[in-house]
Amino acid sequence: MVYLTRLEHFNAAHKLYNPGWSKEKNESVFGLCANENWHGHNYDLYVTIKGDPDPDTGFVFDVKRLSEIIREHVIEKLDHKNLNMDVDFMRDKMCSTENLAIAIWQQLVPHLPAGVQLHGIKLYETPRIYVEYFG
Repeated sequence: MVYLTRLEHFNAAHKLYNPGWSKEKNESVFGLCANENWHGHNYDLYVTIKGDPDPDTGFVFDVKRLSEIIREHVIEKLDHKNLNMDVDFMRDKMCSTENLAIAIWQQLVPHLPAGVQLHGIKLYETPRIYVEYFG
């Protein structure tokens, strides 16, 4: 089994805010991330797939095609968007980095061909904060 990772990048705004809580509780739990005027991040997205190399190409999967899948189904929907308002697959979800990683996984899985498995999503919100999701 070989693991192959593609790095992509996007910028997006969001707000962490639970509508069932008071403004004070949201600010207490989420701090500046509950800012009414939103805030943004420069996200780095690592998508790792796994499989056996094709005997004819030596590839687990064509990285150009992997990049196209990620761009079409994830990056184009997220880049320079408001995660809370503009992204259909984040609608009605708390827009945490954890939930975003899960949603990205769900966007990619249906588009990978037989024999190629999604192994993990690593999503950096900042250089010091990231989440990993393995399905």
